[in-house]
Amino acid sequence: MGGPTTRARRAGKMGRSAWIFGEPSSIPGCWLYPWCPAQHLVHSGYSVKMQRLKRLAMEEEGSGCNVPRLPWASILRAALLLLLIGMVIYCFLCGQRFTQQQLDSTGWDLAELLLNHTESRQDPRLRWQGSPALGRSFVHGPELDNGQLRIQRTGIYRLHIQVTLTNCSSSTWTVMPRQATLTLGICSPTTHSISLLRLNFHHTCRVASQRLTPLAKGDVLCTNLTLPLLPSRNADETFFGVQLVRP
Repeated sequence: MGGPTTRARRAGKMGRSAWIFGEPSSIPGCWLYPWCPAQHLVHSGYSVKMQRLKRLAMEEEGSGCNVPRLPWASILRAALLLLLIGMVIYCFLCGQRFTQQQLDSTGWDLAELLLNHTESRQDPRLRWQGSPALGRSFVHGPELDNGQLRIQRTGIYRLHIQVTLTNCSSSTWTVMPRQATLTLGICSPTTHSISLLRLNFHHTCRVASQRLTPLAKGDVLCTNLTLPLLPSRNADETFFGVQLVRP
């Protein structure tokens, strides 16, 4: 059997032989010492495996294999574009609705009138007519009272008028009245009676003018042409209109 010294020598020989032949796990008590050859071999094997795994991972990353990804940037751009288009459409519809509400609330009284005259004149007052059936003529808001325009809404109006004399030429200027004039004013009620435009022909066949003026509800606008002058009924030559520009 031998003593302790003999057994230790045998164990040392067995450990060296096991380490030499690649069996470090059979070395008794080797796990107790950090400098043990078997322990060193175990750590070396683990390190080698980790290095191999890292190398494989790096090779996979550098292999150029593209993993399919969702085009989030394109989707986001498309969503933003749709949102922008929706906002533009919404603002446009709101603007249209607001404009319509303004038109409904103010009325925007308008009138474009043509001459209503077919016979010799006995009255210096011109008579007007307005209807879509006449072509370029309409009345929206004001009313016609015996050929005179009656205002239905108080506000500031733009007035415009043009009158062309019929059968007029330079040869007829000599027989034309020296004070041949066209007058536009408020003729009713009498408390508001006032002349708004006074145009002298001055040996011409046509007069035209426009102006801004405040008018009140119930005012009647009258146009007077010096007798015996005759106005042309052509819609391009004689017309009269009003437009509400500020209530």
